[in-house]
Amino acid sequence: MGTLNLKHYQNRHSRKSKVLRVIWNLAWLLLFRPTPRGILCGWRRFLLRCFGARIGKGASILPSCRIWLPENLSMGEYSCLSEKVDCYCVDKITLGNQAIVSQGTFLCTASHDIESPTMALTHKPIKIASQAWVAARAFVGPGVTVGEGAVVGACAVVTKDVAPWTVVAGNPAKRIGDRQIKDCDD
Repeated sequence: MGTLNLKHYQNRHSRKSKVLRVIWNLAWLLLFRPTPRGILCGWRRFLLRCFGARIGKGASILPSCRIWLPENLSMGEYSCLSEKVDCYCVDKITLGNQAIVSQGTFLCTASHDIESPTMALTHKPIKIASQAWVAARAFVGPGVTVGEGAVVGACAVVTKDVAPWTVVAGNPAKRIGDRQIKDCDD
């Protein structure tokens, strides 16, 4: 049985991404984070686009949302990243149209290979499909797809794909039902 030898650990992020992250973190701190919550959504969309994010019409990104590398973020029309969402987008994070990620959620595209003697970095994309809702303080891990219209319950830990129009909750997340949207009465 081998042992860890972290003295040989290497940060595998490119020099370009390191420089972009430093510049982005300064822009986030000085130009993005201080913006008022209810207004200047267009300004935040503009800043993210300047750093390579693909942001759809009417998307809402609240000012306390953290985005590790904007060029790995894609948001569909009228999608939302709420307060204190953490997008650790070492790999791609994609939100479909009208997808909602609620406050305090952690979208984590990277981890480490536990069998590697140097804990090598691993990463896989996350996709939150159209009309899906990830509720408050959930964790969505690398490689997960949350299907169209699915709901991830508050504080759920999602490490496997969520089928379309289902509801999952718990740790680990398990299916607890189906989602059906009622017709409007107006």
